[in-house]
Amino acid sequence: MLEPAASYEEARARFRWRVPERYNIGVDICDRHAEAGAGTALIYVQGDGQVREVSFTELKRASNRLANVLAGARLVRGDRVAILLPQRPETAIAHIAAHKAGMVSVPLFTLFGEDALQYRLSDSGAAALVTDRDSLPKIMTIRDRLPDLKLVLVADESRDGPDWEAFAPALAAASDRFTPVDTLADDPAIIIYTSGTTGPPKGALHAHRVLLGHLPGVEFPQEFFPKPGDRFWTPADWAWIGGLIDVLLPSLHHGVPVVAHRFAKFEPEAAFDFIARHGVRNAFLPPTALKMMRQVPDARCPTMRSIGSGGESLGAELLDWGRRTFGFTINEFYGQTECNLVVGNCASIMEVRPGSMGKPIPGHEVAIVDGDGNFMPPGEPGAIAVRRGDPVMFLKYWNKPEATEEKYVGDWMLTGDLGRVDDDGYLHYVGRDDDVITSAGYRIGPGEIEDCLMTHPAVALAAAIGVPDPLRTQAVKACIVLAEGHAPSDELKRAIQSHVKTRLAAHEYPRIVEFVDALPMTTTGKIMRRVLRERHAEPEGDHP
Repeated sequence: MLEPAASYEEARARFRWRVPERYNIGVDICDRHAEAGAGTALIYVQGDGQVREVSFTELKRASNRLANVLAGARLVRGDRVAILLPQRPETAIAHIAAHKAGMVSVPLFTLFGEDALQYRLSDSGAAALVTDRDSLPKIMTIRDRLPDLKLVLVADESRDGPDWEAFAPALAAASDRFTPVDTLADDPAIIIYTSGTTGPPKGALHAHRVLLGHLPGVEFPQEFFPKPGDRFWTPADWAWIGGLIDVLLPSLHHGVPVVAHRFAKFEPEAAFDFIARHGVRNAFLPPTALKMMRQVPDARCPTMRSIGSGGESLGAELLDWGRRTFGFTINEFYGQTECNLVVGNCASIMEVRPGSMGKPIPGHEVAIVDGDGNFMPPGEPGAIAVRRGDPVMFLKYWNKPEATEEKYVGDWMLTGDLGRVDDDGYLHYVGRDDDVITSAGYRIGPGEIEDCLMTHPAVALAAAIGVPDPLRTQAVKACIVLAEGHAPSDELKRAIQSHVKTRLAAHEYPRIVEFVDALPMTTTGKIMRRVLRERHAEPEGDHP
């Protein structure tokens, strides 16, 4: 646990990793608290608004029952258990049961289509799947193409089906006593699929120690979490590393209640109301959610204590809005599925610089290196890299040894992102390798342009991409969703171009401006610039 400190330097100097040789996530986040008599683990806000509190003791008994169901289906240590559920108690129960049984959980997003599910279930060789009534039809469509799948458990059903079992009756028939498997901290625990930039999705295999590796990266941007009265929530789905290991698992590790609720569609007004109604004190809010919340006029939210955000740069205007709205500075952080939460800010002990991701979080060594793993000088762009041996680092890509090998250069794991470090040690995100725009000899990161675009009153959302240009190699193009009350026009395009040219740099202003109804985004709220580049290359009229 990260100890409170008066400065960044003190926090870094005092931190020491304490990763035991033997460690099990399920025992740590559940059984340990249940045996100590801890109270509420989850506050489940259902779709109809009803609230159900789930204790650590309930989680222990239910996960023990599920572990026995898995064993009864002839699953063994190391088998994969897929979890296709939204934010609800059964999701946590399934992860805990899999970990206590020495199995590997595979979180899956409920909005995945049949092809995406089939690929991940097949690639992981999942032997069991826990899902619900809403997602069952997709699974039944591909069931005969999943020969490894022995057991399908379905929440919300009271009776078994032809190819699946009802979750609650199966657990009710099982014993609530189970002896957890004695796992090493380095034993496999979770496979999280990440799309990357090329090829099919890759399964990042993490060890049980990944949770301990995440702790300082949660505690630092959440202002030395936990503190008395803390209560954590995120709109991010628990199928993603941002929802699962940035919020759910570390909160349960610390015995802090997690508010469980997934909006069918994120509505900023409803988010403010939800935070106030359920006493949320800490949150992970992706930048897109914050940008949408910023559009709510005169919003104030004085009850929160900390907000962490990552995935896109926040920019000065969004940081200032956060201070006015919440009464504190939103702390930006950085990481990726393979090695998460390794850079961040903690405004109470360090200066937060707009456009910077912060500094390496205590316990992690992060640097900007060249293709051979040599340090780049301050101000020069290079690869963002994390030193090998970090407890939060993944074990390997599942079934992809060559891709795993390509991830490393010498003592460094390459993130695939470009960045730079300033003279004071602050790290700045430049962009993905394939997102960087090369124009007239300049290497331009899209994030800075997007931050500038967002300061224009007519802009609600913006993305910057590089498109082919015969003179400059690439020209900067801005794809813009207009704010309410603004209509597309050539005059507005020119005003936006001038806005960037004068506020940022003449070589970075968008020579092409396109007004769009929406931007393509990942389920974690990141802009899919690759899709925008592909659309630009299509003949006129071939896309919306």
